[in-house]
Amino acid sequence: MSLFLSSIMTLLTPVLLLLALSGCSSEVVNDFTHTCPQFFANPGGTLSPPTVFKGSNYKQICQILNNIPEYATLYDTANRIPVYSAYKFEGRKGGDRQGNWYIEPQLEDKGPQMASESNVKHINNQAVNADYKGTSTHHFVKGHLAPVLHATSQSCANATFTLTNAAPQNDKFNNGEWKKIENAVAKTLEKQCKGNSAYIVTGVVPGPDKLNNRVNIPGHFWTAYCCLDNNLKEKASGAFIGENKNVPVKEMSVKELDRKLSDEYGKVFRVFGSKCN
Repeated sequence: MSLFLSSIMTLLTPVLLLLALSGCSSEVVNDFTHTCPQFFANPGGTLSPPTVFKGSNYKQICQILNNIPEYATLYDTANRIPVYSAYKFEGRKGGDRQGNWYIEPQLEDKGPQMASESNVKHINNQAVNADYKGTSTHHFVKGHLAPVLHATSQSCANATFTLTNAAPQNDKFNNGEWKKIENAVAKTLEKQCKGNSAYIVTGVVPGPDKLNNRVNIPGHFWTAYCCLDNNLKEKASGAFIGENKNVPVKEMSVKELDRKLSDEYGKVFRVFGSKCN
């Protein structure tokens, strides 16, 4: 690349980033089953979202990029981590990872656009990039719930890079046992659910410790899938849960995961509304 072109690209980079960011938005809503219901399984025609915990700290978010809803998130502002993200799996279409992570201004009573944290002052209700600094010492990275690996497009992949879709995850677990599960779920659905509708919910269970004395470090990561045929009947389902360290993840039925999560959360929790067992 010539020196002239290199200089032009250097000047354009902030502008291009601003243009990309301008298409990012999300919406904190009262009921995401009304605003973005397409991310929740509907066995037998009954919309069956995961349990939404009661409390002012739990915020329902429709994650949107370029005016296209990509997935839904239940976020816990007290722990500054998501409870879960729900999305429809339509096959791995590929997508490059980006380095920019956004925050949700509406959680701070600011504007509707996703933004870089430098554009939002007094961030109290969510994690920030600085919370994750020092991975070589504390060994935690930003662990996607709706992952890049399952993205249906580059736009969808970009939309996953918001801190409302990430929680502190052990770095070896992130790139080891958990990555194996993300791949295994994708392969299973591509084989068993081809031509049908596949739904995934991935979440975390809060742990006893905090990252940077602000952000809860989950004790467990979990994920579950439900495949419905064209008559909205269950075709396949399954679930996994693992401790937040690089040890093998346990496979189980969705019904078993419901019981496990109800014990861990200390209150009743259903991933697919007691359906897709």
